[in-house]
Amino acid sequence: MQTQIINGRKIRDEILEKVKREVATLPFVPVFCDILVGSDPSSVQYVRMKANTAYACGMKFRQADFKEDITTEELIEEIKNLNHVPHICGVIVQLPLPSHFDKERILDEISPVIDVDCLSKTATENFYNNKTDLIYPTAKAVITILDSIVDLKDKNILVLGQGRLVGKPVTHLLKERGLEVATTNSKTENINDLVKNADIIISAMGQGKFIKGDMIKEGAVIIDAGTSEENGSIVGDVDTDSVVGIASYLTPTPGGVGPVTIAMLLENVLQVAKNKK
Repeated sequence: MQTQIINGRKIRDEILEKVKREVATLPFVPVFCDILVGSDPSSVQYVRMKANTAYACGMKFRQADFKEDITTEELIEEIKNLNHVPHICGVIVQLPLPSHFDKERILDEISPVIDVDCLSKTATENFYNNKTDLIYPTAKAVITILDSIVDLKDKNILVLGQGRLVGKPVTHLLKERGLEVATTNSKTENINDLVKNADIIISAMGQGKFIKGDMIKEGAVIIDAGTSEENGSIVGDVDTDSVVGIASYLTPTPGGVGPVTIAMLLENVLQVAKNKK
């Protein structure tokens, strides 16, 4: 079987072109803000990528830089001010924060109306109670990729991992469609059996190269949304070399779910702008 490697960058570009067209029709220019504490090189690079993408879509980008010695209380005051910036349509905190911060308190200060990462307590509750248009960007990316390649009806769907950013919200989105979804967490014992029976595998465990070719059903669709570090490089949950030729579709790492996630983040910013309009 020939495995089709899904081009996340191509999907991203198509979504961003649509976002750009819609932004151009708004009566104001939406502002997207990323809060960066410290100068971690990976975080700096990721913020720069989001800035460039926002500008390319016709949005304004505001990078709120703070030194590591700022306190949780001081950062909370800064967020309270950012919540009221004119035309602000998205505020996120670049994670991970340095360890001395009270991360949850900080995230909870972002107004749920503009919490485009969906990480505050209120935004999370709104998502699971279907009271918001905003969707976790990575979870939304996974669903978008799946919709572009396969009909999910009557498929054995498996979500590996029930983490806050991907596994749990993806499971919610799939079940909202009336689909049957099997899930695993760190205590699940029969993972190999579940993997072998799955038509569609969405992996968000963060266990490098966990899924091998001899574990999967022939023709399985694999969406690899997990990342971990191996010898200084980022790898996914899937051992790509061993599943190629067995899986029908596979997202690569990098270049798969990641690029689409950034597009979904900007789509959330656009949604906030449309709600304000």
